[in-house]
Amino acid sequence: MSADGKPCCQPARVSAPCDGAPGQIAFGEPAGAAERVDIPGGSGLIGTDMPVLPVDGEAPLRRAKIKPFQMDVTTVTNARFAAFVEATGYVTEAERIGDSFVFLNFLPEDAPPSQAVAGAPWWRVIKGASWRDVHGPGSAGWHPDHPAVHITWNDARAFAKWAGGRLPTEAEWEHAARGGLGDVPFPWGEQTPNDLDHFPCNIWQGQFPHTDLGLDGYAGTAPAQSFAPNGYGLFNMVGNVWEWTAQPFKVKSLKRSVQAAHAGKVGFKLNKGGSFLCHVSYCFRYRIAARSGTSADSSTAHQGFRLVYDR
Repeated sequence: MSADGKPCCQPARVSAPCDGAPGQIAFGEPAGAAERVDIPGGSGLIGTDMPVLPVDGEAPLRRAKIKPFQMDVTTVTNARFAAFVEATGYVTEAERIGDSFVFLNFLPEDAPPSQAVAGAPWWRVIKGASWRDVHGPGSAGWHPDHPAVHITWNDARAFAKWAGGRLPTEAEWEHAARGGLGDVPFPWGEQTPNDLDHFPCNIWQGQFPHTDLGLDGYAGTAPAQSFAPNGYGLFNMVGNVWEWTAQPFKVKSLKRSVQAAHAGKVGFKLNKGGSFLCHVSYCFRYRIAARSGTSADSSTAHQGFRLVYDR
């Protein structure tokens, strides 16, 4: 539960902190399998001096030295993740555990009863949901060019080892998302998306969590390469799906209200970018400085990732 009384937009498994290693997976992705772009180094910006959700540790604006690196143009797609699974035999944590979190609106009307997440009943624990069956066994919603979802932090690290990359740091992610524009809230600049005439990314339009009008063209995930890229050529750095980073989710604050809001998040990992379920009225986290976190073994229908590569 956040300080404003709203439950977190990312449900977490109720389990012991998980920090699993990728295991015996060797590098093996074919060269050129995914498009990358060069991200210049320099003095990168992190955070903001105008936080919308101070409880998440968005402030202050600060600088970090960034080494040049490369980054995937898009989040990892279903097609690319399928190639990884075929090559390695990898089984995701959602498949091993036997369930994952699915947004209620995507369940069929005749879906069997399911467990709701406390405080956020629009999230349901669905048996058999995974990257293969996004909304549960036999469901629609799997498209080769869409982001692979229901991917845990541990799954993402296993893929990264195979692909010869790694998850980005928060500083790298924000530096890349800004696209050379500096201190801006969004990858395209200053203008905030709305429900009327400005749809630069895949988020929610309408009344959350009841009706997504899909005015941006999508209700649910969009293709990983959709909407206009930012100044560095990166697609969907905000909206569509949350993206894992390499580091823990930590908020430095002496305020009791902030400490209470994040109590019990030991071992949580940092996510950036927001998702198709974000709306200004509920989860205004489709901003570059916005932050969220969930346990390393959690997987949802709006959780994906992209990789960076050292140069």
